[in-house]
Amino acid sequence: MARLRWPRRNRLPQEVKARLHTAPGERVLAHAPAEEGTAVATTRALHLPGGASVPWEDIDSARWESDGLVLVEADGTKHLIALAAPGPLAEAVFDRVNATILVSHYVTLTEDAEGTKGLRLIARRPPGGDEVTWRVRYDDGVDPADPAVRDHAQRWLALLREQTGV
Repeated sequence: MARLRWPRRNRLPQEVKARLHTAPGERVLAHAPAEEGTAVATTRALHLPGGASVPWEDIDSARWESDGLVLVEADGTKHLIALAAPGPLAEAVFDRVNATILVSHYVTLTEDAEGTKGLRLIARRPPGGDEVTWRVRYDDGVDPADPAVRDHAQRWLALLREQTGV
């Protein structure tokens, strides 16, 4: 009787594995060749083709554009990973970033003819971690130094912490 074989997974190339600096217990979830090299998604971070890594909880947003996958870190640093198609790497990025979000709540500050302006309060936790970090993301045109805005954000943060226990 012929022996059935499971198809082999798309294995990480040896040269990529050699340069990848992972922590104990960190596993590779997906990888994809990009113009700049290979991007690797692990259980803890996205390892960029240039060698840097960005922990999942530090990625503020990820979106697919015609040029590839665009990431924005919480500090505003942008990365473009030039991929041919979204595929498993993009799926892993979206899943992992969303998995770090515990609470996300939008607070409207003003509403006028130009639209709604406000802020978003976000609680995030790293994979496998216990420490929760709260961040405030302000809409364009909202001054985070304005005492009224800061007071509003602090009151909402206290309310959300009480309601969610986070």
